[in-house]
Amino acid sequence: MPALYEAADYQPLLLQKFEQVRESLLAHWPMARIEHIGASSLPGALSKGDLDVLMLVALKDLETVRLVLVDDGYTEKTGTLRTPMLCMLEAHDHAVQLVAAGSSHEHVFLTFRDRLRGDATRVAQYNALKRQHAGASDDDYRAAKAGFIEQVLR
Repeated sequence: MPALYEAADYQPLLLQKFEQVRESLLAHWPMARIEHIGASSLPGALSKGDLDVLMLVALKDLETVRLVLVDDGYTEKTGTLRTPMLCMLEAHDHAVQLVAAGSSHEHVFLTFRDRLRGDATRVAQYNALKRQHAGASDDDYRAAKAGFIEQVLR
């Protein structure tokens, strides 16, 4: 896992970047719902300094949106969960979780974010997990994070 940044060191910049990405995506797909997710959306959270964006579209539009994003320079991330209702795409400075609106994936991303936003103790636990896995393999960190997410969602 890469170095971790304190919230004050990265969040203001990534909030500004989120607004730019949001406006760009909405200019092409005004019917989409764009949400800021990931650590940079959580007050006080440690982060690798990356920006995660949730893009919700109708299931019938998901594949078309994916293809256009790829044509616009995004790359589909491999080695991660991929379903007909979820696709992760990356640009040089952010990632987009392209999700079918109303799917269970929407629920997971937004519920996890909202529960942490409303609970500084959970954010502290999330930060502790990140500190504990600093320098660990990505697989080890992902497994620990998955367990934490499941706990938060219960």
